[in-house]
Amino acid sequence: MTARLLSPRWLATGGVVVLAGAVAVAVLLHSPACAAPPTTSPLKGKATFYDLAGTKGNCSFPPPADDLYVALGPNQYAAGTACGGYLDVTGPKGKVRVKVFDSCPECGIGHLDLSRTAFQRIGNEIDGIIPITYKAVRDPRTPGPLSITFVEGTSRYYWAVVIDNHANPLKTVKTKGPGGSWMTATRTDYNTWIINRDVGNGPFSVRMTDIYGHAGTATNIKLIPNKRQITSVRLTGAAPTRAVSAKKKAQPARAKATPAHSPSPSQSASASPTIASAPIEAPAAPEPAPVDLAAAQPTKSCS
Repeated sequence: MTARLLSPRWLATGGVVVLAGAVAVAVLLHSPACAAPPTTSPLKGKATFYDLAGTKGNCSFPPPADDLYVALGPNQYAAGTACGGYLDVTGPKGKVRVKVFDSCPECGIGHLDLSRTAFQRIGNEIDGIIPITYKAVRDPRTPGPLSITFVEGTSRYYWAVVIDNHANPLKTVKTKGPGGSWMTATRTDYNTWIINRDVGNGPFSVRMTDIYGHAGTATNIKLIPNKRQITSVRLTGAAPTRAVSAKKKAQPARAKATPAHSPSPSQSASASPTIASAPIEAPAAPEPAPVDLAAAQPTKSCS
């Protein structure tokens, strides 16, 4: 079984930064049987805060522009299943909405590790740990439409993408090339969707479905690593999602950054996104009946 190394991380507690691990630790690419992301039902817990080193968390996303994000413990991170969803977190000073962006290996259920900016919105930084209530947000607004980025090392024999701005956590990702049939990708715990077989050289259609049944298909996705292809697909909203084409402008390739939950302040160094024009081509399949997040996850208790 493949193992992945996580860098040491710093945890701010009681105003004092404490090193959580002296060396990197191996985390197996599977989650406990009871693992499940937070649901839309309010939960009680506690919050701490941390600062990033590098440009990405374990979900492989660049930091949100508003710097509002959260790291979840192994059970609620659920091997990447929670990535890209949003939580509303309420503390002593108010409420903040944060994106699930990272994992926190030492956090238990109900322990949210917030960005420093998010923590300051709802509590006093000097306290270090504050009581909170939190819940998943269904169909939140996103800063833009879906984007698809092939990771470094991608080829026709190793199809690997990171998908961002899907609002609700994704459930399935499928792809096909010209004249081909749909192939289903597998999600890793660092939130990369992978197909280990010959998929051809593309361009590809990519069909994405979230945990509530919202689905959309992007077309004309070219196999070019390290370039963010921005589509016009949105999985939520009143209007039906339509298949769109992602035609890109050239941009410099981004430097590879290993997803990590690390100890120094965050420094975003991502390149400007490649903007794609997106002509509407055809309506996607009708949206399935919505389902609850809790029903889409294992039901075994994680007590």
